[in-house]
Amino acid sequence: MKQYSVFHFSGYNWIPHSRKVVLRYALDNAISFEETLILPDEPLTKHLEERSGMIERTLLALHLIGGISYYKTCLPKTMHMGSGKLTRQEGNFWNSVYENGLGQFFYENDIDFRGLINFPVDDKRKPLTPKPPNYQPRIPAQPRILVPIGGGKDSMVTLELLKKSASNVTLLRMGGSHPIIDELAHASGLPLFNVKRLLSGNLFDLNAEGALNGHVPITAYLSVLSILIALLYDFDAVAISAERSASEGNLVWKGLEINHQWSKGLEFEKAFRRYLKECIGTDVQYFSALRPFSELKIAEIFSRYPQYFDRVTSCNRNWKILTSGQRSAVSGQRPWCSTCSKCGFVFAILAAFIPAKKLVPMFGKNLFNNADHLPLYRELLGIKKFKPFECVGTPEETKAAFLLAEKRGNFNDSPVMKMFQAEIRTTLMDPETLIEKTLKPSSEHCIPKEFQGMILGD
Repeated sequence: MKQYSVFHFSGYNWIPHSRKVVLRYALDNAISFEETLILPDEPLTKHLEERSGMIERTLLALHLIGGISYYKTCLPKTMHMGSGKLTRQEGNFWNSVYENGLGQFFYENDIDFRGLINFPVDDKRKPLTPKPPNYQPRIPAQPRILVPIGGGKDSMVTLELLKKSASNVTLLRMGGSHPIIDELAHASGLPLFNVKRLLSGNLFDLNAEGALNGHVPITAYLSVLSILIALLYDFDAVAISAERSASEGNLVWKGLEINHQWSKGLEFEKAFRRYLKECIGTDVQYFSALRPFSELKIAEIFSRYPQYFDRVTSCNRNWKILTSGQRSAVSGQRPWCSTCSKCGFVFAILAAFIPAKKLVPMFGKNLFNNADHLPLYRELLGIKKFKPFECVGTPEETKAAFLLAEKRGNFNDSPVMKMFQAEIRTTLMDPETLIEKTLKPSSEHCIPKEFQGMILGD
């Protein structure tokens, strides 16, 4: 494929009457890209004028994170900002997002990323005027909270925890309407906002010609988009559903911790919160409602909501982006492929709390009963290689899940459980402490005080 030397952030447009955002990019002004977002056809805030600066700065941020999918096609050495100038603080933030967010992409394509990404900055551009030290954001009596959902168990736990409060919760789906999401929203009884995202067709053409391809930090994109939705439609907070184990990387390579879930981790959450305050200037709260919890604890909470058992899917293979830009379930009516690392991990942590007679029908098969899954579970348990490049928990969480599943006794005759008993069980010095430590909530999180009671009071 032909190489290009300059990546242009050409510009963006927000068209209120059609609820449309257009993001434009180019390679050497030779190949152009145009990405379109169709926002919900709902009433916009009455405060558009007074929030215009915040909205423009958020649109710029959306333009910058949106460019990552097009930039990675050939990694031009130079970036050109046609949509706005960045302060040094902003440039440093985006350098970090691109380098860390593309970590897996660099590793899998064997690309030396060191010194590669340099967003241009203008040192003459002044940062936002800081708010007074005693400044307190507005906290309404009944805050409106936006909860992005992707069809998995985690966002269902978030919305159920928040539903216990006096908060007004609305769900957000990026990608347009999908039957799985529609059914989950209906089961939750909550309103749903859909945002349709149309990637540039030129991106698929370049990929077909051999452009570089791989994982991008989609949660970072969704986070910026959620803040834009919050500003335009009067939400007070955005609550994502990232657990504490998302902060743990997969491996260290060329001095960088490679983390498939970097933009779901605490490092990004803290950096983005600072960016919102110091570079966007917004009062919208952004936090992960599940940050104190392990994946295993989230599975325990999820097990209390059987109305979602046969509706959720955490299998990423069901959300492949097709060349048409649409999304489709790939396993027929059953929402789990039952062969990937994510399916294997979720089956294990749910086996700790859900009886086999209910769990097996969810997946369509008993994943512990297939000897072909032994290598997959050895990776998840930390025996072989490193943690898979998937949104899965730590080896310690997986071990604790197996211990709890073993106590239930539903799967003790299976090849996978027998492997665990022979290769892991006997090496654990204090199994009960491991379980207790894994289920105990962490105090390291960014949940605002006004929301802690409804979440940590569980």
